[in-house]
Amino acid sequence: MKIAFAGKGGSGKTTLSSLFVRYLAAQGLPVVAIDADINQHLAEALGTSEPPPLGAHLTQIKEYLRGTNPRISSAAAMVKTTPPGRGSRLLRHGGPDPVHALGTVAPCGARLLATGPFDEEDLGVACYHAKTGAVELYLNHLIDGPGEYVVVDCTAGADSFASGLFTRFDLTVLVAEPTRRGISVYRQWQGYSAGYDTALAVAGNKVQGPEDEAFLREHAAGDLLACFGHEPAVRAMEQGRPFRLDDLSPATVGALGALRDRLDAQPRDWARYTAQAAEFHRRNARAWAKAAAGEDLAGQIDPEFTLGPHALAMAGA
Repeated sequence: MKIAFAGKGGSGKTTLSSLFVRYLAAQGLPVVAIDADINQHLAEALGTSEPPPLGAHLTQIKEYLRGTNPRISSAAAMVKTTPPGRGSRLLRHGGPDPVHALGTVAPCGARLLATGPFDEEDLGVACYHAKTGAVELYLNHLIDGPGEYVVVDCTAGADSFASGLFTRFDLTVLVAEPTRRGISVYRQWQGYSAGYDTALAVAGNKVQGPEDEAFLREHAAGDLLACFGHEPAVRAMEQGRPFRLDDLSPATVGALGALRDRLDAQPRDWARYTAQAAEFHRRNARAWAKAAAGEDLAGQIDPEFTLGPHALAMAGA
């Protein structure tokens, strides 16, 4: 199951992402965490070292995923939206494969992957989408099942709408503070994603009392799933002091459980998932990718391929 945490900068989405990762891992569940934020802090929040950046290994990732797919002429012709087809290499949750091998294992047991930061060499010549493209390729080629979790800490705002990345999740959690600015990103996601059957939920953060919760309920209506208040254990974690999941309040543990219950209840439609990947690949091919690659990248779409567990038998070696 794939879940994204999004929200405005400073809303606390990295903190909630890390708490959710720790919560799942503490139950012995397999978790892959992905830091897709331009500001990379998930490794610190999970108490582990920074993994090698996916963005720096994009050519190798493309070459691996391409496999023997005859519709993809070269790794250079793959873009962030290129979908898998017959002959492509598909990813199983957690590996083993060269993509998951780029991750580090956090003390809680989760595997962490990271896009890598926007560094000085990128200034003036690149956009951050080149790095998040590795995450989209990963999600497009991943076969995950019930009880397997991918938790993505997204970049702030609504940047995921620059491609089809926003459709790659079973559930997107908008982390919102109880302010007008705090709820603004939720409204953006709600408007932009209308018509794409994306499942949205709101997690109120930094909620200090009934008035804050009432504000969120007024503006998020039925999408408000959980509220998180002040946690001394979280402040200790943010200050680099020892953190234990057992130190969280029952209310916070219950809120994390509500997130998992909502995610587990979300049905997976592999046919729709595949169709949406094809739709956004066509859009990107028309808008810029065809000219950039010098070939019609819409031809990379395999009309006889549907992603899902059944596709493993069709996958390349």
